[in-house]
Amino acid sequence: MLRIARLPLGPIGTNAYILYKDHKALVIDPGGDFHRLHTFLEEKNLQVEAILLTHAHFDHIGALEELRNNYSAPVYLHLDETDWLGAPEKNGSEFFGMDPVVANDADFILEPGTQRIGDFQFEVRHVPGHSPGSVAFVFRNERFTIAGDTLFQGGIGRTDLPGGDHEQLIDALLEQLFSLRDDMKIYPGHGEPTTIGEERKSNPFLT
Repeated sequence: MLRIARLPLGPIGTNAYILYKDHKALVIDPGGDFHRLHTFLEEKNLQVEAILLTHAHFDHIGALEELRNNYSAPVYLHLDETDWLGAPEKNGSEFFGMDPVVANDADFILEPGTQRIGDFQFEVRHVPGHSPGSVAFVFRNERFTIAGDTLFQGGIGRTDLPGGDHEQLIDALLEQLFSLRDDMKIYPGHGEPTTIGEERKSNPFLT
């Protein structure tokens, strides 16, 4: 059985997700506080199979290098943001009065479609607009989606950062996420989970 844990990490409480079964794990968006991630992984006796990034903004990659180095885990990122990890002016850390966040390049490129990593299988959907390379990870059989900063409970991702495009995000959400069934649970990059059905009914940006 696939389990999921949500850990708000880093300077603005970005949701990191740990998906795990049979002592193997995927870590999605390690935003900071490596010690908390490490403690959880060790308590559950988990080996990290891969690190997946919904996108490359600073608050989603703060613990990336520590996690990669400690668990020898490969990093996956969409092609459109492969040069963001080492560039504070692109990953946003330059704009928030904080120390620059810099990470090494991703090991593999995420492409839309079915992705298999070890015993984990899911669908990658490209949902640009918050950032050019934003993706969502759809676990169709388990009926949940890790949506990054695309869709929130009652909101959508901000589009005023470099590479943001409001109209593009709206179009992508309607095409890529609102095509999912109403009972699909959405785990966002910030805040509490929601469902497609709830957002279809009440999200003021999309109704």
